[in-house]
Amino acid sequence: MPLPEYRELDPEEMQQRAAAFYAELRRRHSVRAFSSHPVPRAVIEDCLRAAGTAPSGANMQPWHFVAVTDPKIKRQIREQAELAERAFYERRASEEWLAALTPLGTHVRKPFLEDAPYLIVIFAQRFSLDHDGNRVQHYYVTRSVGIATGLLIAALHQAGLVMLTYTPSPMGFLNDVLARPAHERPFLILVVGYPAPDATVPQVGKKPLEEIATFL
Repeated sequence: MPLPEYRELDPEEMQQRAAAFYAELRRRHSVRAFSSHPVPRAVIEDCLRAAGTAPSGANMQPWHFVAVTDPKIKRQIREQAELAERAFYERRASEEWLAALTPLGTHVRKPFLEDAPYLIVIFAQRFSLDHDGNRVQHYYVTRSVGIATGLLIAALHQAGLVMLTYTPSPMGFLNDVLARPAHERPFLILVVGYPAPDATVPQVGKKPLEEIATFL
């Protein structure tokens, strides 16, 4: 079909939009202290719809988002995550890795998993099943889910929420806690809500353009 709804912008408007979007995303920070103030479900639904517009290998859309608000389930996730974190900090992480984490102030305890109103657990699907139960292979799964996750982060930020990307290792317990099938692999937990009144963030910067891009 013809490309729908495309509207070419003049260069000046393009530049204004690009600059405004960059300025907005520069305000984004990873937050670890959340308010319990509830977030309207309709906001989360629209942000998930935005994530679902992401391009994907062969248009298989190999993702599933589980939006958790149930306190009991959040408690289970925290308990299992802290078990994994304790093993990481005490046995698995190298001294170099721990040194890299020190400026961020991370530690074994993860209260944000219960404090935040939403945990959005993102699963990557290696394959799906059609209506007859036949296996349908998915392609470029990790890349596709990564793109969708990026769009979700941008959408949530645009909606006025803060978030934290969180990846306990290993994450297999999430399949059990959330009753997801074995062909789905936990990709990331996105902790979402409003910042606590006393929230602080590490004072870190981003690399300048000349370090992250090359024009040929």
